Amino acid sequence: MLATLIPLFDGNMSVCAYSVFGRKENHFLNPSLEGGARYDGAGTVHELEVVSSMGVGTLSGGKEVFVPINQFSIFAEISLQCTVPANKVVLLMDNTISADEQHVRRIKELKSQGYKLAMRKLPITSFEPYREVLSLCDYILLNHAKIDITKAKIYFSNVYPNIKLCAVNVDTKEEYEELIKDGGYDLYEGSFFRMPVKESETDVSPLKVNYIELLNVVNAPDFDLQDAADVIGKDPALVISLLEMVNRMSLNSEITSIRHAAAMLGQKELKRWINTAVTKELCADRPSEITRLVMIRAKFAENLAPLFELAVSSQELFIMGLFSALDIMLGKTMEEALDMVQVSTHVKNAILHNEGEYAKVLNFIMRYEDADWTEVSRLMVLGNIDMDKVYEAYLSSLKWYRDLFPHK
Repeated sequence: MLATLIPLFDGNMSVCAYSVFGRKENHFLNPSLEGGARYDGAGTVHELEVVSSMGVGTLSGGKEVFVPINQFSIFAEISLQCTVPANKVVLLMDNTISADEQHVRRIKELKSQGYKLAMRKLPITSFEPYREVLSLCDYILLNHAKIDITKAKIYFSNVYPNIKLCAVNVDTKEEYEELIKDGGYDLYEGSFFRMPVKESETDVSPLKVNYIELLNVVNAPDFDLQDAADVIGKDPALVISLLEMVNRMSLNSEITSIRHAAAMLGQKELKRWINTAVTKELCADRPSEITRLVMIRAKFAENLAPLFELAVSSQELFIMGLFSALDIMLGKTMEEALDMVQVSTHVKNAILHNEGEYAKVLNFIMRYEDADWTEVSRLMVLGNIDMDKVYEAYLSSLKWYRDLFPHK
């Protein structure tokens, strides 16, 4: 099994929902299964495991999650597999689900259970034959390159006034801006949105200078705990977070100072905590999607380390994942951003130049995030990497993020 989360955005580039993209088999090893293997396992909606592992609250701030179903899994006991509220799940159908009486009856049942419904991969010529199905749908996903949105707006507003239109395969900023200008779509999905970027100030705030100083302290070889504690003391939010964590670890010990708290953690755990806590603060004025992406990417990189025979470098791979979006966090070019922090040559080469052993891991993660399963499968074969272990590594990173930022 392979699965990843793809964000859906609105016209303001705000994350409104996620779509879970998954595959059950390594299609590079079984090319004859391409386009069909994901439809096995009739009684299981495998993508729901990702939703359940993450928790819909943490996953999308309580917004909806699109989960694909097919002509087989539509008849599964979905309610028994789904651990999140039905009204937060959008069951994403495609044209393998026909508009016959049996399927329409089942779609109505799912609708009555509280699930929302969406349709994709439906050619224009099928809009009328699927009228009864579309009348039950909350969303329809349209390939913007193959449809005239001006005509589509008129048609759907007249025939299906309650359905929302989602543009898919939006792969460039220019396409996005053109679609926004034309209007008509409620949501957008495409590779352009894998790493959302908004206009931002290029000056680094004083508080962020403290964060960068702290990152440099703890990422230096054999750093001094007292130096780290002194920089933490400059930021109340970090102090509170540190004391809360240490107090949970040592219920019977009275923490007398920030330096005492740092010493209680020790070098290794303090470094791990600082790199995650500071990254969260650096992302505070950026879209929440950035925080989610870099945190999961960092943990995924760390979890993948043994599979790439880089287990001894797992912590550096974690840093690589965190800093892979440092340019967006700081509103700088990547080269300028990396010059501000202390990272190893291996990390810098991977992020800036796509070179070295670490670059293999970063490239793999990028392809995984794009749900480019053919390339991911090819890389797994070349590296003799077990697919199930990759999936476990990804699920583990989702659970880690869920526990790091529990939904209130």
